[in-house]
Amino acid sequence: MFSARWQIDAKFGHKQTVIEMMRQWEREIGAQVGIADLKFQIMTGSIGAREATVETHHQVETLAQLEEFFAKIAKIDAHAKWGKELEPYVVSGTSLWQIFRVVE
Repeated sequence: MFSARWQIDAKFGHKQTVIEMMRQWEREIGAQVGIADLKFQIMTGSIGAREATVETHHQVETLAQLEEFFAKIAKIDAHAKWGKELEPYVVSGTSLWQIFRVVE
């Protein structure tokens, strides 16, 4: 099992807007690709992390499942539009994907 983490930093004063837009993505785009099956979570920096950091976690059984997820969202025009709408609220260059293996 893997935890796929996508992280961005919100510009000062825009963290709540970024969180709201992530929730919008979850409802409108993620729902189209079965995000509920991936135990999707949104987290923000608190202690020992930048407060501006907003991170999403997706839990997948295999890397193939993650690749399938990426392929599905790439075909959704609303996903690209959402990304362009999010851009003014995030620090350029902070987008980061990390994939962690879950140890049980």
